[in-house]
Amino acid sequence: MTIAGNWKMNKTPTEAKLFAGLLAAEVGRERALDVVVCPPYIDLPVVTDVLKDTEIGVGAQNIYPKESGAFTGEISVLMLKDLGVNYVIVGHSERRHIFGETDELINEKVRFVLENALTPIFCIGETLEERESGRTFEVLESQVVKGLKGVELEDILKVIVAYEPVWAIGTGKVATPEQADEAMGFVRQLIGKLYGWQIAEQIRILYGGSIKPENFDSLIKMENIDGGLVGGASLKESFIDLVRIAKKYL
Repeated sequence: MTIAGNWKMNKTPTEAKLFAGLLAAEVGRERALDVVVCPPYIDLPVVTDVLKDTEIGVGAQNIYPKESGAFTGEISVLMLKDLGVNYVIVGHSERRHIFGETDELINEKVRFVLENALTPIFCIGETLEERESGRTFEVLESQVVKGLKGVELEDILKVIVAYEPVWAIGTGKVATPEQADEAMGFVRQLIGKLYGWQIAEQIRILYGGSIKPENFDSLIKMENIDGGLVGGASLKESFIDLVRIAKKYL
């Protein structure tokens, strides 16, 4: 099980250092499940330093799929590895819908992260319009098939999938446990078709979308939910509460 916090564009380096210290004190020795935080790029040096002797993993929110070069404003895998970063969020809906990232670019990033021995947190999810028009499964299948193209059998279990219905991100709306489990069950079955059922049973699929301590209990107990990719609640002490809630269901 994995609980990952996506800080998005929040926390100055000073704020990040203080909050990382709090997490280190409260859940820094947690080994029963994987705890990950994904700060903004500018915060990564201080956060990796504070958390280096803990069990908490550190991830980046994005990456460019080249080792180096003339790509102004981008960050390379070599830079992240030098800091001790372990995870990279790939294909978050905000990258897809605000910055126009395509399935093809996201696939390139997933494969590049794997080639460099880091763990991709591969995000998928439908918009409200797509759900209301009955296209949820069609959209998820397209995103999964295109996003994982070329990922070999020996690498697929290194991928963490995060299902985030776009209509539930930062809106206060939450997919019901049944809606989330149905969508994530479909994704698990799809991975079973692509890689075999044994793989599908083992792969971690996280739910993301306005997760809070008040609603997490009902979500985390569902069959196909293996943890959470947390947004707003990961910026506060509530993230610690989410880790403790998840631990009850191991």
